[in-house]
Amino acid sequence: MFRHKIKTREELAQVIGTPPRAKTVIMCHGVFDIVHPGHLRHLMYAKEKADVLVASVTADAHITKADHRPYVPQELRAQNLAALEMVDYVIIDLNPTPIDNIRYLQPDYFAKGYEYFAEGIPPRTQEEMDALETYGGEIVFTPGDIVYSSSNLIELQAPKIAVDKLLSLMESEGVGFGDLRKAVRNLSGVKVHVVGDTIIDGYSECTLLGAAPKSPTFSVRLERTELFTGGAGVVARHVKSAGAEVVFSTVLGEDPPKDFALKELGEAGVDCHPVIDRTRPTTYKERFTAHGYKLLQVDRVDNRPISERTLRTICERLGASRADVVIMSDFRHGIFNRDSIGRLVKEIPSSALKVADSQVSSRWGNILDFTDFDLITPNEREARFALADQDTIVRPLALNLFRQAR
Repeated sequence: MFRHKIKTREELAQVIGTPPRAKTVIMCHGVFDIVHPGHLRHLMYAKEKADVLVASVTADAHITKADHRPYVPQELRAQNLAALEMVDYVIIDLNPTPIDNIRYLQPDYFAKGYEYFAEGIPPRTQEEMDALETYGGEIVFTPGDIVYSSSNLIELQAPKIAVDKLLSLMESEGVGFGDLRKAVRNLSGVKVHVVGDTIIDGYSECTLLGAAPKSPTFSVRLERTELFTGGAGVVARHVKSAGAEVVFSTVLGEDPPKDFALKELGEAGVDCHPVIDRTRPTTYKERFTAHGYKLLQVDRVDNRPISERTLRTICERLGASRADVVIMSDFRHGIFNRDSIGRLVKEIPSSALKVADSQVSSRWGNILDFTDFDLITPNEREARFALADQDTIVRPLALNLFRQAR
């Protein structure tokens, strides 16, 4: 409904023209992560000073003032502002400061909060004033009787906008829920072979008794432990729950976590074909928690490469597979390394769709070890790790990863 208000700066320049204008233009600029009453007063005051109000939003890539910011992605922040009656147009500023757009759009006025004036003009504000003076624009300081902080509001209680983010992404890609339902329906009967490291995740809830008397450690009482099948095991379960027929090749030890994994996977309908290796444990990660806080994690794990015999067994099973899709789920707990990956990939049926994921949260998997796959599913951190790139914004980063993975 409001998307027509959101313009590129080139589109906006065509709409508002250049000075002198029949209708005066005032521009406000900011992050607008959480639009609060202070923002509204700022925008309303600015609108009173000109005919046309332009709200300029800092792009995600240039927001570095706090962890996990911005909380609201730039497309949603732009839509939030466009929904306000007093705002005529919204642009997403792809530059680190508004100075380039001030020079390009030449608004008659540029509005700043009074806090940028009360204790002396900061250097960046002075740069903005200098840019305005080059063509005769003016700066307007809006009243500062009420000052809020989006960062503080988010820290008090972060808003739940996961669904809004999903809807915004789907809209930008032209995808609807009907398309998602169709994709899930199409999985029915598809034969999927998952290869990967099984992890048993344990969560041991404890009661904190206090500090131990003779050492700087906590004393706790174990209350209960819950187990879940994770790693590639949960990938197999999720694909099965979506309607596919799933065969799962993995390596397990001869121990109670193995029994739990086979029971849970069997109950989920996964056709599990484990190689039992008595020389290594089933990977088991146990978190000890108290009152919602994690105190300690203990990993029972052997990250050495699997034996030649075990690798040959998995390769033979993969080569004999009649799968439509093969998913390699790499958690770097022995199955996958630069030698084994090539050998496993050679066994994938030529007609099968090849999918790979490789996590790096606590290991050294690299998604670029899986080249020429039909689909790879790294998150941002995994993409940055693979490319050794901590600076590039997400879209160019993803394009670079796509090119190198071919």
